[in-house]
Amino acid sequence: MTTAALAVLLLLAQFLPAAAPPSEPQEPSLKPAAPVSLTLDALLLKAAEYSRRLESSAFDFVCREEISEVLDPDLDVASRRPTNAPTGGVIVTAPAGTGLYSGPSVRVSWAKKVKRRFVYDYQCIRAGRTIREMRTQLEENGKKKVVPNAELHTSVVVFGTSLLGPVGLFGERFQPDYDFTIAGKGRIGKTEVVIIDAKPKPGAPPTRNLYGKAWVDPLTGDILQIEWSESRVGRYDVFQKRGEAFKRTPRLIIRSEFSAEKNGIRFPSRLYVEEAYLKDSGKAFIRSKTEVVYKDFKFFTVEYESRD
Repeated sequence: MTTAALAVLLLLAQFLPAAAPPSEPQEPSLKPAAPVSLTLDALLLKAAEYSRRLESSAFDFVCREEISEVLDPDLDVASRRPTNAPTGGVIVTAPAGTGLYSGPSVRVSWAKKVKRRFVYDYQCIRAGRTIREMRTQLEENGKKKVVPNAELHTSVVVFGTSLLGPVGLFGERFQPDYDFTIAGKGRIGKTEVVIIDAKPKPGAPPTRNLYGKAWVDPLTGDILQIEWSESRVGRYDVFQKRGEAFKRTPRLIIRSEFSAEKNGIRFPSRLYVEEAYLKDSGKAFIRSKTEVVYKDFKFFTVEYESRD
């Protein structure tokens, strides 16, 4: 994986190789809701086992990556750029020392109003703890533009650690750092899910990983969606200072969805990042929105270590 390809992925790791016949991700089948007797401890055990499979996984796949972003700098212009504002852009990530399991990172830049769309042919390979990704650009703003070994040109993008992010919440060695509660039930597609809220324990050493809410399949322990807590995004002070300049309260929505599945491992299918600033009345000005969709998966290898 090149440094350039990971420019927007400070939290990203690196991907790996393998080979097997291609296949398409399957739509989740209709599953019954969790039994009333299923406890939080039982759900956490299932999620820990899924995290173990995910962390030990090796895979090689290709897919289509479609990125759309909108940036509206009206508030920047109205408030004038703060004297301490970054000139070329600032990488916003989880705290220093964060590894592969910290969830998405966010790259924020000052720019003119822009609407952009990029399409890539994306390959992701993971062997051991190394993740390698490669892109061929196919389109830019609706026009064909073939660029092998392409770099990303967007303000916000993540994949690698988004994929491994569930481990940082539910991995067996990480669970003692959190207080978990069941926040409710819901449905993603045809799958009944339980929503688990994870927060660092009071007085515990600051976790290196992001936290938030996760939508968990109670039958398998699969994590189908995570909404990351905005306050634990590293360098959150950048948004706070920007909010002070705007005389508004910052609000970030960072959501990862995992609807693509192969051999018991789920892969990110969508990433959504929204940066907004709220008036006292609650009315929000959306400064930027980025949506990344991964589709048309072709898997060559997806495997993980089995536990006897």
